[in-house]
Amino acid sequence: MPIIINLDKILEERGMKSNELAEKIGITTANLSILKTGKAKAVRFSTLEAICEVLECQPGDILEYTKN
Repeated sequence: MPIIINLDKILEERGMKSNELAEKIGITTANLSILKTGKAKAVRFSTLEAICEVLECQPGDILEYTKN
């Protein structure tokens, strides 16, 4: 998939665990794991907004496009 999710990198930089982020943004750790591994087919803007708010980052810090 040409969209790369850099969420693990941002979490590490912020010193935050996945379960803590999931709790703060109001989704299950299972759904966050699906997003982190790139297995999600879509992401809601409200979820992306919540992630960016909690991690104090921009969407482009999390999502990256690369050609196959």
